[in-house]
Amino acid sequence: MSIVWQRLLGAIVALILAPLVSAATTADVEKSGLAFFPGAQTIGAFEGSPPSAPVQGDGKTLGYLFRTGQIEPIPAYSGKPIDALVGIDLNGHIRGVRVLEHHEPILLVGIPESKLDDFSAQYVDKSVRDRIRVGSGQLPGYVNVDAIAGATVTVVVLNDAVMRSAQRVAVSRGLIEKPRNVRHQPARIRGDVFQQRNWSGLLGDGSIRSRLISRGEVDDAFKGTPAESVDKASAEQRGELFAELYYALLDPPTVGRNLLGEEQYRWLMEQLKPGEHAVAVLGNGYSFKGSGYVRGGIFDRLQVQQGNRPISFRDRDYVQLSDLGLKDVPHFREMAIFIVRAENAFDPGQPWQLELLVRRQTGPLDSLFSLFSADYRSPDAYLEHPPEAATEEVAADDDAPLWLGMWQDRTWRIGILAAGLLTLVMILLLQDVLARRPRFLKWLHRAFQFYTVVFLGWYALAQLSVVNVLTLVNSLIQGFRWETFLMEPVLFILWSFVAVSLLLWGRGVYCGWLCPFGALQELLNDLAVKLGVPQWRLPFAVNQRLWTLKYLILFGLFGISLYSLDEAKQLAEVEPFKTVLLLTFLRDWGYVLYAALLLLISLFSRKWYCRYICPLGAALVIPGRLRLFDWLKRRQECGQPCRLCANECEVQAIHPDGRIDGNECHYCLDCQVTYHDQQRCPPLVARQRRRKNSRSAEAQAELIDVKEV
Repeated sequence: MSIVWQRLLGAIVALILAPLVSAATTADVEKSGLAFFPGAQTIGAFEGSPPSAPVQGDGKTLGYLFRTGQIEPIPAYSGKPIDALVGIDLNGHIRGVRVLEHHEPILLVGIPESKLDDFSAQYVDKSVRDRIRVGSGQLPGYVNVDAIAGATVTVVVLNDAVMRSAQRVAVSRGLIEKPRNVRHQPARIRGDVFQQRNWSGLLGDGSIRSRLISRGEVDDAFKGTPAESVDKASAEQRGELFAELYYALLDPPTVGRNLLGEEQYRWLMEQLKPGEHAVAVLGNGYSFKGSGYVRGGIFDRLQVQQGNRPISFRDRDYVQLSDLGLKDVPHFREMAIFIVRAENAFDPGQPWQLELLVRRQTGPLDSLFSLFSADYRSPDAYLEHPPEAATEEVAADDDAPLWLGMWQDRTWRIGILAAGLLTLVMILLLQDVLARRPRFLKWLHRAFQFYTVVFLGWYALAQLSVVNVLTLVNSLIQGFRWETFLMEPVLFILWSFVAVSLLLWGRGVYCGWLCPFGALQELLNDLAVKLGVPQWRLPFAVNQRLWTLKYLILFGLFGISLYSLDEAKQLAEVEPFKTVLLLTFLRDWGYVLYAALLLLISLFSRKWYCRYICPLGAALVIPGRLRLFDWLKRRQECGQPCRLCANECEVQAIHPDGRIDGNECHYCLDCQVTYHDQQRCPPLVARQRRRKNSRSAEAQAELIDVKEV
């Protein structure tokens, strides 16, 4: 608990110091802006669309200043934009770039700020018309700038923000015409080309490439830095192998079928969606996996670069590779398949680079990084290139939002999700009708849970998380941007539906119908009950006190997120969602053991995790208290004397006095089935008995009257 309190204290201090940071920024803008232009005397107001400020000297305009955070606030690795001050002259050349504010964790701990200053200095004298590429490897039509080893994602986002903003300001001020880009259709993999090859044959024709890094090469990369003497090789050791990488694009049948074998290749191709590609990486020595994907879900040592686009891999893009189809393959300590998603617009016909990040520790919290690159180009025999007519020159549309393409690529997923949500709305609106048909409602609920687990959980990867809540709260504090949340259309639609359902029905709709992990627990518990597994039921007083545990977890994560959202994301692994649904248990044994234990408990106690641990459920309770309607019906006799529903409620959300606790209800509708059941609801049974007795008494009275007559 001491660590939690330290971080909470740090969050409070950060909030106190925030105004001081904002006050210093204004002075930085003026000082840096004047320094960009020799002879500059005054800076005008930031105005126009996009906003920019003229820089004056000797009575004439020397150029313009602008801030990327106001024009292109593109989220970086931290989820927040990098705000940089940029100056351009009247010829459209960049006169200076200075980062005013960022929240990148790798630059806050491990890489000095001077590295960011050195990177920014590379833009001086570059033209806003240039196509800037971050990293090594020359490509026609591009101008290269060196990356910061270990912070590639950060500097690529900064590059994109600087160049997009510069072009927009230059066009708006009449310095250049709106640029035009060349759009290329990607090459197509020829599925009809296959030749039997062994390992040597695939290496010989370039289907598989290798990158061997010696210890001496690594020493040379860190020469002149504080890491120069760390793990330095002796003269005899310089030739020793530090890292050995073999890599290939698996899509071509000659490569994939030979390397993986027929069955594994067929399975992999079935997993790939349109526009996706698979890359195999095999290695010895220095680990290309590292441990970042365990902590934060990102493989921080390995990425692919094509053109000016870095392609990073997350844990959901990783496929474990344990066996190869070839017999003459050397032994590799690490083997993996990485999926290049469609949104990366990867072109298999264009060259690309595999980049390995090597890290050296120089102190308890200090590290230095160096990047090693390896080229790849698929043999032309495997490709069908588009005709020249497929290449067209189009006007550059810098205003086109990135999220729009994501929505277009996921049209049918959106359609299936919309159909599911519409079905759920009809179930909720017709709940009284369905409650009178208990068998059908039970079947319908289980079918919908199956849809939730398979489609939302395992296929669409739409398991909501407390991390989404923490990100939303932080964005509201720092400055909300719709674009950040529109990048994931399925999650955006699902969150929008949950927001509406919280106001109409409360948190139970999501927890009982739309949570994949919750649905999985329920299905397992149903199976356990059928098999006769005994069920645990805690005393209500103990159950009520255990409810508070999930709120304590939520408030702890929230406090830490104010200090560091990245650390809060790591601690949010208290949610087993990533292990069970995103990675399907392909993780280190500790995560698998934790998730398996929770599922095992759910066999004996229905939705135990949801009731007592889930911080997401606790977060949904807060807005759920604003619900407008109470749809669940109760009778005056509920609780006193009847406690049937309270005893039968499997999540123990009904108090002994008969009240349904909306904060804990999962909206299974079982109590409504009982409410309408003429044979089981005690008040209804008693009422029927009274009516029957009344009718019997009336009949006897009539019979007596007849006899008397």
